[in-house]
Amino acid sequence: MKNEIVPSIIARNQKEINERVKKVGKYFKTLQLDVMDAKFVKNHSLDFKFSLPKTKNDYEAHLMVKNPEKWIDENWKKTKTIIFHIEPLKDIEIINLIKKIKSKRRKVGIAINPKTKIWKIFPYLDKVDLVLIMTVNPGRYGSKFIPSTLNKVKELRNLKPKLDIEVDGGMNEKTIPLAIKTGANRFAVGSYLRKRKDMAKVIKEIKLILKENN
Repeated sequence: MKNEIVPSIIARNQKEINERVKKVGKYFKTLQLDVMDAKFVKNHSLDFKFSLPKTKNDYEAHLMVKNPEKWIDENWKKTKTIIFHIEPLKDIEIINLIKKIKSKRRKVGIAINPKTKIWKIFPYLDKVDLVLIMTVNPGRYGSKFIPSTLNKVKELRNLKPKLDIEVDGGMNEKTIPLAIKTGANRFAVGSYLRKRKDMAKVIKEIKLILKENN
C-alpha cells in the first residue's frame, strides 16, 4: 500500500474553501473535507451549501456530524470517498449507511474517536474500504496528539493487512513516522500545512519523511 498525505479542509464559507484548496490542491491528489455540525463536535465546517473549485483533486468527506445521511444526500456527488463516525449511530444505521454509500458508487470509510474501543468497528471491517482513527479529540485544528491511539492502528493492521488505515489529528514531521511504524498508510494533515507559507519547502519535507519511513 502506498503512503499518502491527505490535507484536510476546514471552512465556514465559500471563500475559505477556495483559498484552502488553492493553497494545497496542486501538491496533493486527495483532499479531505472536514464536515462539522456543532453537535457531534463543537465547531462548524462545510455545513452550508458549497461548491468545490474546478481542479483535478479527488475529495474524501470526513463527516463529524450526528446525521451523516442528510449531508450525504445533499453532497455525495462532490466526493470519491465518504467517511462517517460510528459513535452517534446504532448498528442497523451503520449497516444501512454503508449500503447507501456503496449504492452511489462511492468508497466508504468508518471513523472512531480516541475514546472509542477498536473492537466496536470489527463487525464492519469486511464491508468498508477505509478506517479512520482519530489521533486527537476531533473538532478543530491544532488539537493535542494522543500517542495511545496508535495502539489501535497497530491492532487493526495486524487484523487487516491490506486495509487502508488513515490517521487524523496532530500529524506532522514527528508524528507521521510514528503512525507509519504502527501501520497507518494515510495521513490527514491540517494545521501542519495550514500554518506554513512556503508550500514547496513543506512538500520536500513530507516527501523526505515518507521516503525515510517507507
